[in-house]
Amino acid sequence: MYGKSPTRAVLFLLGIQLTALWPIAAVEIYTPRVLEAVNGTDVRLKCTFSSFAPVGDALTVTWNFRPRDGGPEQFVFYYHVDPFRPMSGRFKDRVVWDGNPERYDVSILLWKLQFDDNGTYTCQVKNPPDVDGLIGEIQLSVVQTVRFSEIHFLALAIGSACALMVIIVIVVVLFQHFRKKRRAERAHKVVEIKSKEEEKLNQEKKVSVYLEDTD
Repeated sequence: MYGKSPTRAVLFLLGIQLTALWPIAAVEIYTPRVLEAVNGTDVRLKCTFSSFAPVGDALTVTWNFRPRDGGPEQFVFYYHVDPFRPMSGRFKDRVVWDGNPERYDVSILLWKLQFDDNGTYTCQVKNPPDVDGLIGEIQLSVVQTVRFSEIHFLALAIGSACALMVIIVIVVVLFQHFRKKRRAERAHKVVEIKSKEEEKLNQEKKVSVYLEDTD
C-alpha cells in the first residue's frame, strides 16, 4: 500500500500539470484572407482550422461581418451541432452551411452577392478546451467583372503554349505525310520511266530481229 502511494502522487501531479498546460493550446484558423467575386454570383467563404482537442459536440463556429464603409458588426452564421442561419437581416436566406467539422472545415456559402457585401467576414472557432486563438478574416471585394489576375494570365499562357505545341505536332505530322507521299510519287514515276524504257528497248530489239530475218 505504501509502495503505491508515491506512484499515485506522481501521476496526480502529472495530471494537474497537463490540465494546466492544455488551455495553452489554441485553435488555429486558416482563411484565404483576400477574396474577389462578381456581383450576382455565389461565393464560398472558406475557413478551416486545427485543434489539439478532438472535434466533438462542443465545437462552435461564429461568422460575423463588418461593412467596408463602417457600421456595427453583423451576424452572419452560427454552428453548434447543427447550423443556425440568420432569421432576419441582410443575410437571411442568402447563407448556407458548406463545412465538415470532421475534416476541420467550417466554410459557408454566400448567395447572390451584392456590392454592399463588400467588407470583412470573420470566422471564429471554439473547440473546448481549445477556445483561444486568432479570429480568421476574409476581405471580400464584390466587383462588376473579375480583374485579369496573374493566375488568369498564367492559365492563358499555359493554354497558349499547349495550343502551340498541338499546332506544331500537327504541322510536323502533315509535313512527314506529304514528304512520304512525294517520295512515293517520285518512286512510282521512276518505275514508270524504267518500264517505258524497257518496253522501248524490247521494241527496238524486235525491229532489229525482224530486219535481220528479212535480209
